[in-house]
Amino acid sequence: MNTRILSALMMAAAGLGCVQAKVRLPHILSDGMVIQQQSDVRLWGWDKPGAKVKVTCSWSSDAVSTKTGSDGRWMVKVRSPKAGYTPLSITFDDGEPVIINNVLAGEVWVCAGQSNMEMPVKGFGQCPVEGYNDWVLESARHRGVRSVKIPSIMRSEPQEDAQCEWQECGPATVADFSATGYFFARTVHQALDIPIGLIEANKGGSRVESWLTKENLQRYTSDPTDSVEIARRWAQYDYHRSLLWGNGTFNPILNFTVKGILYYQGCSNVGDPGNQYSERLKLLVEQWRSQFGLGEIPFYFVQIAPYTYGDGKEGTSGALLREQQQRAAQIIPNSSLVCILDLVYPYEFTQIHPTQKRQVGERLAYTALNREYGFEQVLYKSSSYKDMTIKDGAVYLHLQDNYNCDSPFEDMQGFEIAGEDRVFHPAKAQHFWQPGGEYWDEAVKVSSPEVPHPVAVRYCFKNFQLGNVKNGANLPLFPFRTDDWQ
Repeated sequence: MNTRILSALMMAAAGLGCVQAKVRLPHILSDGMVIQQQSDVRLWGWDKPGAKVKVTCSWSSDAVSTKTGSDGRWMVKVRSPKAGYTPLSITFDDGEPVIINNVLAGEVWVCAGQSNMEMPVKGFGQCPVEGYNDWVLESARHRGVRSVKIPSIMRSEPQEDAQCEWQECGPATVADFSATGYFFARTVHQALDIPIGLIEANKGGSRVESWLTKENLQRYTSDPTDSVEIARRWAQYDYHRSLLWGNGTFNPILNFTVKGILYYQGCSNVGDPGNQYSERLKLLVEQWRSQFGLGEIPFYFVQIAPYTYGDGKEGTSGALLREQQQRAAQIIPNSSLVCILDLVYPYEFTQIHPTQKRQVGERLAYTALNREYGFEQVLYKSSSYKDMTIKDGAVYLHLQDNYNCDSPFEDMQGFEIAGEDRVFHPAKAQHFWQPGGEYWDEAVKVSSPEVPHPVAVRYCFKNFQLGNVKNGANLPLFPFRTDDWQ
């Protein structure tokens, strides 16, 4: 063909495309997606300025129309139906229709955080997920679970779209799902028998500051917000960078209507001073809730696992971060913290990605099932320290949320006790019960011949220390200390 003719045809085609520009949707609004059931679901996109966009849904005879602004943006809300497996469709029409098919209504949860949330069912290099083949084979029973992975990218400005695609759970796809997210969804799907959607927006190694906005960073931190300065400060470890991960990886999902947020992060903030981590996590949750505009949506998060961190097995930097996470659970409304002290094998002290991910996701699911879905008989709380009494050379501990059970009945491990010298010694811990007792009817009695006059007790308050105390839900006791010694 004559080169000049070909060039003219290409120019004409380009011009025609400009004249007949049609509705463009963000990638997250696409075939196979799960929408939040019985909600005012937001749908949005772009078109030429001043265009009229009509939205019709297969489950309703009503249509919604809007007109794009001068920037070409548009957004509507439609009322979604009750959850079910009947495939739905949505049509967006500005004169040239765009149709999304195979849409399901169900429950949608965000999977946020760092690498232990990002870790897929197939595991990372040198980091397997326990029971992998079993999960692949049985995944066909959970085709109602679907997931979309937002690419982990950095951007200097907030992004409105990201290259992503919804995947239906099955043997050919489940390996790439977030392991923690999948085991959460699998359990909720089994209990509710409705579709479950996961939006995976996370980044391995990220700090809590990685997800804060420019405004929050400038107001509440000393972190730089200029992209050049950010890159210079974290030149070696780009996953520690502030702002950029939130702009590129989380911002694209903020218009999507979701049920709640699951969060597994904290390792990269080990060593933060004072209450800095808990205050900044609270700030992040407030930011996300404001950005989603869906009210006080639930925020369920995971306590970091035992690991050597920067100061070895006997250090306390990780323990202090875990303490901050417990504080965060107290100051963040509608939140709940999952303890995983028992989900690390003794040989995993240098493995930042423990292999037991099924139980992590299940414990998040137990929390949601009890708090959000009416399963009152599903027990989800770990026990925690309440208060103590000292008498006759022993400390009597009272625990809360123990569901009337502190186990094992014998050989409780993980306790240490100290006197005024602040030197901790391994302690013997046992059940104590005294009818009509003057200090406790039932308690955990902790003592050591090395400490005749105790003043403080610690339980697994080290980077890597594995205790064995559980409650009536067979959930582990949160690590704690009764002192505030530095």
